[in-house]
Amino acid sequence: MPSIADNIEKIQSQLKNGTRLVAVTKTKPVEMLLEAYQAGSTIFGENKVQEMAAKQEVLPKDIEWHMIGHLQTNKVKYMAPFVSLVHSVDSLKLLKEIHKEGLKNNRVIDCLLQIFIASEETKFGLSADEAQEILTSADLAQLPHVRIAGLMGMASNTDQEDQIRQEFRGLKQLFEAFRQYENDQVQMRELSMGMSGDFQIAMEEGSTLVRVGSAIFGSR
Repeated sequence: MPSIADNIEKIQSQLKNGTRLVAVTKTKPVEMLLEAYQAGSTIFGENKVQEMAAKQEVLPKDIEWHMIGHLQTNKVKYMAPFVSLVHSVDSLKLLKEIHKEGLKNNRVIDCLLQIFIASEETKFGLSADEAQEILTSADLAQLPHVRIAGLMGMASNTDQEDQIRQEFRGLKQLFEAFRQYENDQVQMRELSMGMSGDFQIAMEEGSTLVRVGSAIFGSR
């Protein structure tokens, strides 16, 4: 059975220039994360704030921690001191909370707007119009401790490659369209799309961050 290091090496060799690997470490023990770190993986994605904070305390400090799961406003304070990127911002209310905690910690927190691109109703995210509303709202200018660094989306859970490709392509087009709103606070740098089953399609469609868990650590 291939090791975590073998799996990481294999995935890294498939990455296109400009695409980085986020190792999805949710539910995995610290020993496994250390193994991934020693194999050269330095960006870890978690979907529960408390779990991320506990791991961050005991692991090397040059790890970039990305929050990739649905985020509740009352949990923001636990990760505000160290989180590198929040992938899952789906409301102005959440942005305001991240700003409040960024201010307390004297740092600007990078965020991605999560866009709903899938056909299932179970996934979170903003519509294109709702995202545009946030990017153009006067409220955003009042939140100097957050920076919109790009977009995130999750494709439908389907075997239909054409559908997945279409969903990713649509998100990339939106990403490009939103460049017109760029300023000090809005910088379309990161496009987070693609997971273990579809990251190669996502890369072909322009993803800069792929979120891979089971292909590194095995199925839960």
